[in-house]
Amino acid sequence: MTLVIGPKCKIKLHFALRLADTGEVVDSTFERNPAVLIMGDGNLPAPFETTLVGLQAGDRRVTRIAPKDGFGQHNPSNVQTISRDQFDPQLDLSEGLVVSFQDAAKTELPGVVVEFDTTSVRVDFNHPLAGRDLDFEVEILDVSPGELH
Repeated sequence: MTLVIGPKCKIKLHFALRLADTGEVVDSTFERNPAVLIMGDGNLPAPFETTLVGLQAGDRRVTRIAPKDGFGQHNPSNVQTISRDQFDPQLDLSEGLVVSFQDAAKTELPGVVVEFDTTSVRVDFNHPLAGRDLDFEVEILDVSPGELH
């Protein structure tokens, strides 16, 4: 009997995550070892898991993931202007540089420098994939019963 993917199944798969508008690969296992996960273990966001339900070994599928189901919409209030003197003077600022801050709870909060001048630095704290449609390609290699621990 062929097992189809459902709750608590252990899945061995290859996946690729691409930007829908450009086809640029964000992450992929197709050129390396496959991923192994258990449905419901939290390693894959629920909207991504939902696309796997009902598939079985040998199946291959590409699903479009909208921002609301992926990494959220881009939030303009997550782009902050910070005084240049808050940065280490030795730091070589450049657009696209990822910088790390701590929030009030001392949690690390990465941000991307979007622009800067001699007095201020604009930093985007949105997830880099926020607001982007993504194509989630999977190839199911194996499905077996699994248990959450």
